[in-house]
Amino acid sequence: MKIAVYIHIPFCQQKCCYCDFVSYAGAQALQQPYIAALCREIAGRGGVFAKIGITINSIFVGGGTPTCLSATLLSELFTCIKQSLPLTATAEWSVEANPGTVDERKLTILLEAGVNRLSLGVQAFDDRLLHTIGRIHRSVEAVQAVRLARQVGFTNLNLDLMHGLPGQTLAAYQESLATAVELGVEHISAYSLIVEEDTPLAGQLERGELRLPDEETDSAMFELSHDYLPAHGYEHYEISNYARASKRCQHNLAYWQYQPYVGFGAAACSFDGKVRATNTADVQQYIEQIAGGQSPVADSEELSRETMLAEYTFLALRTTDGVNETDFATRFSIDFRAYYRNILTNLMEEGLIADTAKGIRLTRQGLRFGNRVFASFLP
Repeated sequence: MKIAVYIHIPFCQQKCCYCDFVSYAGAQALQQPYIAALCREIAGRGGVFAKIGITINSIFVGGGTPTCLSATLLSELFTCIKQSLPLTATAEWSVEANPGTVDERKLTILLEAGVNRLSLGVQAFDDRLLHTIGRIHRSVEAVQAVRLARQVGFTNLNLDLMHGLPGQTLAAYQESLATAVELGVEHISAYSLIVEEDTPLAGQLERGELRLPDEETDSAMFELSHDYLPAHGYEHYEISNYARASKRCQHNLAYWQYQPYVGFGAAACSFDGKVRATNTADVQQYIEQIAGGQSPVADSEELSRETMLAEYTFLALRTTDGVNETDFATRFSIDFRAYYRNILTNLMEEGLIADTAKGIRLTRQGLRFGNRVFASFLP
């Protein structure tokens, strides 16, 4: 069986004002014991994988900011991953990085360990916006990070961009898209800002200190991504993701295709096709549990059949390939169109999905209002 692996690094230099991920700024004293515990978890389960015939198609190391770790800790972690996990010969191995935390030594460590895809959290090529959202880098550092990654030898780069940021204009967003395209990266993720409760950004907006673009402008930014990037050679293959030929993110595709995955580290999730388990989000507790030979799993849920059907459907609909009805029938022994007949009819009448030669997919309007579509399938 082939699976995907996610590895969580819950540290960063400075937490962005919109971030609600499990990540701690600084926390230097926890980093070494955390990496030691993480390596122990990886080595322990990796040995089991090999014995029962599990191989790994993709690894994604995210956070937090993995590259905020010292070169020594990065080397320790990535050596462990390489030695412990049974990767396939063509496995995609991605690492998230902040442009302000990469240097030649760190990038070389990643590349020599086997990392073949680097994802840079740029968010915008606009210093004013970067300052507003609490990013530690500036636009010139983002450009330098791309060029340095190329010099070191990376041939598959992703840039994360965001739209709908406080004070962002349509012209500023187009400039960020244009800069990303000019840099020649293989993949661009263009996300709409989501304001999460209890984040500093939510408080700033509530107090009137910042203002978001109006709905019309944010919609225009989404449409701009949809038009501009394909016009410059990027395939739009998922709501927020665009790739050059053969450069789709294989790790994210595993999620959208409802494939099994294993998560390592604090707050990491695993899914075997029926049960979803989540490790403790408490970093100190995670370290202590691993050191004591205990499972770090804090919560697990066996999904109902109705939940699995719904999740499979709305994850597939995130992609421009839409629902693979043959695979749906094989997995669940049920006809997709018959099971969801009424929901599909209503969504088609609203112009949110379409029945195409390739199957049921979101329309352009459906891509914009995807969450409304997805909620229709929830049990």
